[in-house]
Amino acid sequence: GNYLINQRLYDYENSVFNLDENTQALLKNKINYEALIKLLPDNIPDNLKWFKSLNSTHSQDNLYGFPVKKILLCEGITEETLLPVFAELCGYNFKKHGIYIISAGGKNQVVKYFYNFANTLKIPVFILLDNDAEENLRELEPKLRSFDKIHLLKSGEFEDLLPNSLITKTLNYATKNISLAPIENLELCTSKVEFLEEFFKHRGLHEFKKAEFAELVKENISSLDDVSEEIREIIRELSADNKKEASASL
Repeated sequence: GNYLINQRLYDYENSVFNLDENTQALLKNKINYEALIKLLPDNIPDNLKWFKSLNSTHSQDNLYGFPVKKILLCEGITEETLLPVFAELCGYNFKKHGIYIISAGGKNQVVKYFYNFANTLKIPVFILLDNDAEENLRELEPKLRSFDKIHLLKSGEFEDLLPNSLITKTLNYATKNISLAPIENLELCTSKVEFLEEFFKHRGLHEFKKAEFAELVKENISSLDDVSEEIREIIRELSADNKKEASASL
């Protein structure tokens, strides 16, 4: 009967991936997706919500982050947790623009991921690296395609981009039911991660964990004052690249 979804999936997969003949053949299937989507409940992941929307004959805004138009490849969970929130404050919605974030789990893993992506993906990859990853930067550069981009932090790691006022607000929020001395010497520290590790250790709190702290920061982001200039710069680079790609395709 209706193979609209099949064709749209075929077109989408071919727009994102360099596919071999076997995969092409698998995509040219006669699966009755129209019947399948009727079995899906409302509480499903965003990619399946997008899949359901493929049966519509009307064009729709990108509400679910799909189709994916760009990969944002970063080192850690802090970037993955906070960048979409900072971007939203700056008027740039990651889902709407098809930005898909992958935290690789370290700078060496970023290199491994990107080498694979450069061979298999047709879409751009934006790579975000901590300042100490210059050797990894040199490893990545030979594989960069014309539409890929690397942003090497000007100093430190992503936590160092967080404004002191936001960190203070977050620590006060995390310790609001505990009587502690005021937060001191944050403005003098050279590494905010080291400061936070010492703060948690000496205040008798649980061990500092980046993932948990990122969630606390996320709850306390409230205005553009919480977005540092370099974070704004990263978001501008992401959005500017998309504009260039759009104009190039016209």
